[in-house]
Amino acid sequence: MKFVTFSGKKSSTLNPSAVLSRDIPTPGVLIGDEVIGLTGLAHSSVLAIIEGGQLALKEVADKLDKAPHIALADVTLHAPIRPPRIFAVGLNYASHAAESKMAVQKVPTVFMKLSSSVVGPDTAVILPKVSTQPDYEAEFAVVIGKPGYQIPASDWQEYVFGYTIVNDVSARDIQLATSQWTLGKSFPTFSPLGPAIVTADEVPDPHALDISLTINGETMQSSNTRDLIFKIPALIEYISSLTSIEAGDVISTGTPEGVGLGRTPQRWLKPNEEMVITIEKLGRLRNPTVAE
Repeated sequence: MKFVTFSGKKSSTLNPSAVLSRDIPTPGVLIGDEVIGLTGLAHSSVLAIIEGGQLALKEVADKLDKAPHIALADVTLHAPIRPPRIFAVGLNYASHAAESKMAVQKVPTVFMKLSSSVVGPDTAVILPKVSTQPDYEAEFAVVIGKPGYQIPASDWQEYVFGYTIVNDVSARDIQLATSQWTLGKSFPTFSPLGPAIVTADEVPDPHALDISLTINGETMQSSNTRDLIFKIPALIEYISSLTSIEAGDVISTGTPEGVGLGRTPQRWLKPNEEMVITIEKLGRLRNPTVAE
């Protein structure tokens, strides 16, 4: 299934003051060009469905034939989930580490992105006045399905609910002014996520997916998740060896080469551009940019 969070008729999201407040969201399932609303469930959000485990998924499956079908064109899609935490992985494609002039570490480079930075598809990314180096990063992300601590790599599939797309937008001048990356990557709107969470059963091999990012139709990044240095089993094992993971946590697995930081000349995001990330089996995540 493809889980989404939605509200009523679409409206403009290009006003920077408007993108930080949206209508009360509703969970749903995306099937083709329709959204099936899940109002009336015991679980009122996608996060609650994830936390509800197999019983919640059965409740959703039983409701699909009876629930209203709404044309996708008639709704606004929000981020499918506001994650409790976002564990982001840096330098996880060798080619990206090389273009960033940083060494690949012996263990994953993990930092946090604040959940307050999460927005959904078609929502404007606000380029902050305090940064002159806003950058884009297409990333394949894992959504955790249940709590766990010190999880062996061999058990990784038991803890994966599904997968989604993240744009790890970064203010490079803020990020690289210090060894701590979180704040430079957590401005409001700096974590577009979605459009859906695709359950794990629909992605048999998450390490064989094409991933790309375009800006105004020009391809800036193009790779495949087979090139990940630390793959999902290793990431789950490593992160859970140090802290417990929770249902709804997101692990954003890193970006391939082609980011603005690594280009000659460097290529920063500008207002009135459109970023589109495409990941095989997961769909497309579109976001325009606006000046603050």
